Amino acid sequence: MLSHLANGIDLSFTFDTQVSHCLSIWGEEKEDKLCPLLRETSHCLLFPHVTLSSFSPEPFLPPEVASMELWPGPWTMLLFFLLLLLLLVPVLWGYSTSAKYFCKMAFYNGWILFLAVLAIPVCALRGRNVENMKILRLMLLHIKYLYGIRLEVRGTHHFPPTQPYVVVSNHQSSLDLLGMMEVLPGRCVPIAKRELLWAGPAGLACWLAGVIFIDRKRTGDAISVMAEAAQTLLSQNVRVWVFPEGTRNHNGSMLPFKRGAFHLAVQAQVPIIPIVMSSYKDFYCKKERRFTSGTCQVRVLPPVATEGLTPDNVPDLADRIRHSMLTVFREISTDGRGGGDYLKKPGGAGEAGP
Repeated sequence: MLSHLANGIDLSFTFDTQVSHCLSIWGEEKEDKLCPLLRETSHCLLFPHVTLSSFSPEPFLPPEVASMELWPGPWTMLLFFLLLLLLLVPVLWGYSTSAKYFCKMAFYNGWILFLAVLAIPVCALRGRNVENMKILRLMLLHIKYLYGIRLEVRGTHHFPPTQPYVVVSNHQSSLDLLGMMEVLPGRCVPIAKRELLWAGPAGLACWLAGVIFIDRKRTGDAISVMAEAAQTLLSQNVRVWVFPEGTRNHNGSMLPFKRGAFHLAVQAQVPIIPIVMSSYKDFYCKKERRFTSGTCQVRVLPPVATEGLTPDNVPDLADRIRHSMLTVFREISTDGRGGGDYLKKPGGAGEAGP
């Protein structure tokens, strides 16, 4: 019947000839690579004289094709997802404010890490040195242009030209870095939480720039670091930048001040320079996932002397400076409607006491 369907061709002879030809090419070492389909149908009566163990489908495929892997490698998959992401970003950018926020923040942090990688070899030539902060500042100044953020600075004449001092500033978000770099005086380094030291390239770049790291969870270590910083202030004519709130505050006000910075200034008998950055509410809000262009006001207030003060005077000193900073913060902040009324609501966040 099969011979009739094949127009008289002897199929058994043709198949047997192909198998013999394959074995002559690939040798007996290929006999162990069996065709699963033929293994299951070894009882087939069509070609009872053919030994299934001598059949392999490989001779019918070019060696290049037979050796190809059907599943892509990890780098191919990574490239695929990156291309997919590049295609999705423009689409989401036009339809989602949240997508814009996350994309901008991801680029902001990623760009800072990239700049840190570039800065490390240059800073390493000097070793750990506060002068390296000039390099970091120079590399970070342009970021405000990428995001359309305008910084209006006033009061820089209040910085003492030669003597050491302690700078205290309000802390709202990671965008504070832009305002800090805009007004950062010479030989001034920030005090940062110790976790930043382990933040990869950024931590290493900060360490090379002389940033002072403290462990906020271990009070004894923090006190010893502050005492060492006081000695460094006087011996090396260094200025220190501190965020006395201790953490970021998104509530449009100021948290109660921690007193470490004020103890540092009193111990070293150096002046305190308050710096106030206006609210970011008109162009940045983490809760609302909103990040657009806008203007930030930066005010450098007159120095507050600490000569003759003792540790007993620190609580009153901290409260007095916080009150003056909060007053200026309310004056220069805006909610995008020109009034900043959200800061002045009775009982609101703007009325938080010391």
